[in-house]
Amino acid sequence: MNGQFGFLRSNFPEQHEIAVRAERYALDDPGTSIIHARRALESAVKWVYANDTSLEVPYDESLNALLHEPGFCPFEDGKVFDLARRIQKAGNRAVHESKAPTTAEAIQIASALHLVLYWLAFRYGRTKPEPGNPFDPNLLASEDAVGAEQEERNLATRQELEVRLVEEAADAEAARAELAAANQTLEEVEAERSRLIAEVTAARLAADTEPEGSIDWSEATTRTKLIDLYLGEAGWKLTDERDREFEVTGMPFGSGTGYVDYVLWGDDGLPLAVVEAKKTRASEQTGKHQAVLYADCLEAMNGRRPVIYYTNGYTHWLWNDTSQPPRKVQGFHTRDELELMIQRRTTVVPTNTLDIDNAVVERSYQHRAIRAITDHIEVDGQRKALVVMATGAGKTRTVIALCDLLMRAGLVRRALFLADRTALVDQAVGAFKEHLPDITTVNLTTEPNEDGRVYVSTYQTMVGKIDETRHDGTRRFGVGHFDLVVIDKAHRSVYRKYRGIFDSYLVGLTATPRDEIDTNTYDLFDLETGVPTDSYSLDDAIDDGYLVPPTNVSVPMQFVREGI
Repeated sequence: MNGQFGFLRSNFPEQHEIAVRAERYALDDPGTSIIHARRALESAVKWVYANDTSLEVPYDESLNALLHEPGFCPFEDGKVFDLARRIQKAGNRAVHESKAPTTAEAIQIASALHLVLYWLAFRYGRTKPEPGNPFDPNLLASEDAVGAEQEERNLATRQELEVRLVEEAADAEAARAELAAANQTLEEVEAERSRLIAEVTAARLAADTEPEGSIDWSEATTRTKLIDLYLGEAGWKLTDERDREFEVTGMPFGSGTGYVDYVLWGDDGLPLAVVEAKKTRASEQTGKHQAVLYADCLEAMNGRRPVIYYTNGYTHWLWNDTSQPPRKVQGFHTRDELELMIQRRTTVVPTNTLDIDNAVVERSYQHRAIRAITDHIEVDGQRKALVVMATGAGKTRTVIALCDLLMRAGLVRRALFLADRTALVDQAVGAFKEHLPDITTVNLTTEPNEDGRVYVSTYQTMVGKIDETRHDGTRRFGVGHFDLVVIDKAHRSVYRKYRGIFDSYLVGLTATPRDEIDTNTYDLFDLETGVPTDSYSLDDAIDDGYLVPPTNVSVPMQFVREGI
């Protein structure tokens, strides 16, 4: 099977063999596909270092060190490095994390691998691949159609693949050395190597003069292969001719006419959002100004200003520019979510005009924490907050009162509370139901298919549901499903898995003293090190009479008293 990596066969057979497997498994076994993609990347990068005399091999020959070598990073203005890092990280996750990758991720990684290996073949191949043939997900076949390696696939577990990542390079080198020793003298081997390096150098110099070797997808290809996929996950069918290349008038240059890549329309026939697309390896920021001009035109034509997206297919930015700065998001919002976003421009009530429910929290430090969070959101324009509060001081009730206040203000429709143990989830569910009886609270660990306004879950349960889809292919928990995410025990090792998944306000809770919190935890919440949004320490709680000092209890242990 040559597939879409057939251009590698003549000059790069080893990389071709591995890449074909990445392509073959993309639909049926995304995890195995991504692991093979990482293997193909590592094989390609090590080939480059072995044959490009302009590169210096670093002291550490791991893939990570090779990618970060200053001589490698600038290739294609950093585009090769960006793609390679994407493949490397995905491969590492596929090997080490229990959560299985999605088919969509496998397709993206296969397309990124195609770009990297096309660059390899064009830059170093003695025969250049044909330009203008980007990776096409529509050409992927399921294992039922391919069927060539079914037996191998059943036997090759991910643990075996992980071992091969480490052993393959050494085994291949040993095999080549044995073959050379058996058939060639040392002088012949060196002569052959010198000849190959000369040919590679000539190919590299020739490639530098040929602009057709760009590894970019075109803007049109980016739209059809990536952006359409993400919009589909959010329920945008794009079946109306107005959805794409919509003509607007009033542009401030040329004929005054422009064509918007995508317009997302509301049920009332008015625009909800514009999407400006750039080719994959262009900076998405290059589309920002153009997207604003399109929004200006649509506002003049329809009387409503749409929300702005600009994207290169991999990185997406959202800008509701009537009130908020641009922010990076992981995808697109649904029609209902965009309509609510626009509605909030006029319906949100300032939280400082509303009272905090004293039936939920009555202590002054709890009120202070809630006001600090809302001021951080409304006055400072921030979307993340970290609260340090001693164990036993009422963190859960503080969060319940915060949810109630933000819901009454119109800032939050649905909230997610994450805890690290089932017992804490059950405790939080009981507290929400007791203090907010009119709000439907769902325990995702025991009610996985229920819908409500407050969802409570363990981290592990939510990880398994992030990519859950409905029967129509749309995501159940899309980027805009939650307006507020609360992370109990917000430690870096847990939180980084959720970083940026939802386009929501995010509040972290911890009882760890603020001076002992990891610096990176503050970074994750965009805060100055040692300065949480609000803090109420154990000493403060003791001084105020809400908690008592801990008492040491001596427990005699048999091992200590008598030995083993």
